[in-house]
Amino acid sequence: MSHAVEQISDPADPRLADYAHIGDPGWLRDRDLFVAEGRLVVERLAGAGRFRIRSMLLTQTTQQALAERMAAPPCPVFLASRQIMETITGFSFHQGCLALAERGPALPLSSLDAGRWMLGIEGVGNPDNVGGLFRTAEAFGMDGVLLGAGSGDPLYRKAIRASMGAALRLPFVTSDAFADSLAELRRTVTLVALTPQSPSLAVEDYRRTRPTGGGTLLLVGAEGPGLSAQVLSLADVRVSIPLLHGVDSLNVVVAAGIAMAALRPA
Repeated sequence: MSHAVEQISDPADPRLADYAHIGDPGWLRDRDLFVAEGRLVVERLAGAGRFRIRSMLLTQTTQQALAERMAAPPCPVFLASRQIMETITGFSFHQGCLALAERGPALPLSSLDAGRWMLGIEGVGNPDNVGGLFRTAEAFGMDGVLLGAGSGDPLYRKAIRASMGAALRLPFVTSDAFADSLAELRRTVTLVALTPQSPSLAVEDYRRTRPTGGGTLLLVGAEGPGLSAQVLSLADVRVSIPLLHGVDSLNVVVAAGIAMAALRPA
């Protein structure tokens, strides 16, 4: 379906009323919406086809650039000057490119059943870290992500930006009963907890000795507290990254990336 491209000359235009709230995550969640910003992310949002895009707000330059990669607008497109966009949104780091999309129904846990190489995130609230974990998970070919309560929203604007759009393409499930969900998935995959706590195997040692076949769900927790005792008790194996004396931990995205590189399926 072809959609109109409409020029906006007044920041008070009612067609753009929703864009005045894009800095308010609570307002967006209440309306089942999220925001994508930047050319690359918006292009990936459109290309993924997973979420219904309600509209785009672009500068003329951005619209021309995207038109070269999108045959037809997947939604109504509003064109405005950068000044008008900043007046409406209240910030200027959107690169002249915004889209409002609908979250749609949350995926059920069963949607991860077919995954053989997945990431579990417990208590990682920082949106940059959440986005970085999704970006890293996609880079290492993961099939999906399970997030526990207390983890950040992958569809929060900053998390999407940090993920470079990976959160728009990689299936994810948020579970308020994280331990129960892990116990369910444990029937088909091995739960591997990444932790600096002893006892644990060095991740490279586990890679050499792990059973062949089957799937893996790599578990990571927030910097500082790490994975909860309950989640650690559910893990089939605990692995760690050997560090030099005096260094107690790594950023969760860096640590997860090291573990993913070591444990990804051949």
